[in-house]
Amino acid sequence: MRQDDFDRGLVQRRAVLGHEWVERSTSNATAFTAQWQDFITRTAWHAVWGREGLDTETRRLLAMTTTLALGRLEEFEMHVHAALAAGMSEVALQDMLQMVALYAGVPAANTGFRITAAALKAAGRPSPPAPLTPTLRERSFHTFSQPQTHVVLQGPESGTPVVLCHALGLDLSMWSQVAGRLATLGHPVLRYDLQGHGGSELAGSPSIDDLVEDAARVVQEWNRGPVVFVGLSLGGMVAQGLAIRYPNLVRALVLSNTVASYPREACEGFLARAAQVRTGGMAAVADAAMQRYLSPEFQIRDPAATRQLRELLLRCPPVTYAACCEALAGVNWHDGLAGIQVPTWVVSGASDLAAPTALQQVLAQRIGLARHTILESGHLPTLEASEAFSAGLEAFLSERVESGAAPANRD
Repeated sequence: MRQDDFDRGLVQRRAVLGHEWVERSTSNATAFTAQWQDFITRTAWHAVWGREGLDTETRRLLAMTTTLALGRLEEFEMHVHAALAAGMSEVALQDMLQMVALYAGVPAANTGFRITAAALKAAGRPSPPAPLTPTLRERSFHTFSQPQTHVVLQGPESGTPVVLCHALGLDLSMWSQVAGRLATLGHPVLRYDLQGHGGSELAGSPSIDDLVEDAARVVQEWNRGPVVFVGLSLGGMVAQGLAIRYPNLVRALVLSNTVASYPREACEGFLARAAQVRTGGMAAVADAAMQRYLSPEFQIRDPAATRQLRELLLRCPPVTYAACCEALAGVNWHDGLAGIQVPTWVVSGASDLAAPTALQQVLAQRIGLARHTILESGHLPTLEASEAFSAGLEAFLSERVESGAAPANRD
């Protein structure tokens, strides 16, 4: 049978709200409500939701903001559950609720946060505790020195200070869980956005040397050094440069999913990626980057976290991403590795395509006080193997840094 507008609307309605919800609405229709169900299916779900001007996620966000602002909470809750089932990220929902607060009032947003938090819990995605105690509360600043660097501090005034440096195209938010856990354990924690990422200023086209100088400025301005410097991917290359050029600022190193230099083919790939981004924006490389960042198994297992990471990557300014790709192509710290004389934990992902285990083994072998651990993850163990990464970091700090113990056997 040929489809009419009702059939087309029904397909759209099921795609947005889910089959079960729509079946309840249509199957439970009565002589009194049947014409109404027919009307909204044709008009709302085909004539409006079926238009091509906006993508489905934008329409979801508009439906949620409008129904919450109007106090139609049963409709709002329905769309929140549907959005979560479709994999919408917590960040997108947070931003939507902040917009409601700005344009429709704080009380409406308060209600929205309560309903959304309950929906997250029901969807098996409860938000972890983050009490606003003096120790755990995040304090956001910018450096006095130039270019201004965005930093976030957590933790007590005393203890072993830890600095966290993120991967290419992401920002300091990738360390949120790790930072909160370290602060709970009594460590002062500083995480910062690399040049042009997140809330940090971009000054031209930064080289790896510029990024190392930024790291030194951040540590010096914090005035807590020497620090345990934790870097992942690009952040790990910054960490190596800092330890080589400013050994007085570094007490220990964590080099996660990073290398001392890339082979020629990879360097050519970085340069090609920079050219792609400059012409096509972040969307031109986002899909390929996600395949490098996350294992296929994790992407299937946690589509919401995968989508949230992709959204974060797409927010990176193309000029920043391109400049850092070019910087990565020129990195070579091999000659300085033997001079690193601090406890070092090298972390690899068993399925990491961006920083293969073999390259990280070379890195660990050339640093005299290094141990090497391989986790079951892709390029971002902080996301895929967060519990194992955090537990390993805590053990490293306790056994190798604070106790001064000799290097453990490589895993």
